Amino acid sequence: MTESYELPTTTSIAGLESFVGRHLGTSEWLEVTQSRVDTFADATDDHQWIHVDPERAARESPFGGPVAHGYLTLSLLPYLWPQILAVTDAVVGVNYGLNKVRFPSPVPIGAKVRLSATLQSVEPVRGGVQVTIAAVVEISGAAKPACIAEPVYRYLQQI
Repeated sequence: MTESYELPTTTSIAGLESFVGRHLGTSEWLEVTQSRVDTFADATDDHQWIHVDPERAARESPFGGPVAHGYLTLSLLPYLWPQILAVTDAVVGVNYGLNKVRFPSPVPIGAKVRLSATLQSVEPVRGGVQVTIAAVVEISGAAKPACIAEPVYRYLQQI
C-alpha cells in the first residue's frame, strides 16, 4: 500500500473506455473523527452506543472503542471518488446506485481511510455513460479494508 496521493486521472467521456480494467488510483487519507461519527448519527438517527458513546464502547465493545457506522464509511465515496477520477466534459456526474457492498472491517475512531478504485465497466446511456467501479476503502495500517463496494455513476453531457 503506497502512502502518496496522486492527482486524479483526468479524461473525457469518450476516453473512459480506455481505462476499463485499470486501477485509477487512490484518494488522500481522511481521518474519521468522533465528531464526524456523531454528525452522521444525528443525520441518520442511528445513535447505537458502539458509535457514539466512547466510554461505553471502550468498556463493552468487541472493537475496543467506538467505530464508525458502515454506512458512514460508504457515504464517504462521493467525497473521495472525485480525488481519483475527473471527467472533463461531463455536465454532471450522479450516483446511480450500488451493485454490492461489504464491510469487512470496522473503522476505529481516529483511523484514516482512503479510496482505491478500478474502473470495471463503461456503458452508454442516454446523454452520456454509466461506469461501474471496484471500490475499496482502505484503513491505514489495517490488514482488511473497511468497505468493498461496486458503485455505479453516470457522467452526462446533457441532462
